[in-house]
Amino acid sequence: MGMLHHLSFGVKNLRRAADFYDAVLEPLGYVRVWTDFEGDADTQAVGYGEPGSDDKLALKQRPDNAVAPGPGFHLAFSAPSREAVDRFHAAALGQGGQDNGAPGLRPHYGPHYYAAFVVDPEGIRIEAVINTEV
Repeated sequence: MGMLHHLSFGVKNLRRAADFYDAVLEPLGYVRVWTDFEGDADTQAVGYGEPGSDDKLALKQRPDNAVAPGPGFHLAFSAPSREAVDRFHAAALGQGGQDNGAPGLRPHYGPHYYAAFVVDPEGIRIEAVINTEV
């Protein structure tokens, strides 16, 4: 049993956020596991997780009051390989994300800590990381 069941974030533009996360999570092996674009704008949401599983990340449309978590917060996704980290970073930049640390080793976190950091179009800081020997 893991510590966290899921995380949810409010976003101002759900469709843009969904396009971004579809692209950046695919190289890591995660997919959109459910979509709700029906109903009022402030009740729409999407969920991401491993194929065939429940969501671990939910993005909820909040067009009038979504605020990205502040300094000190970031969300780190597990990556299956260094190549997947590289592809995550490239996809993020291609989808309007901002570079916050190019792919590479981070020896101050450990001898095998390979990561990339980006800020999504909503201002949420995210990371892809693998921490194993090649």
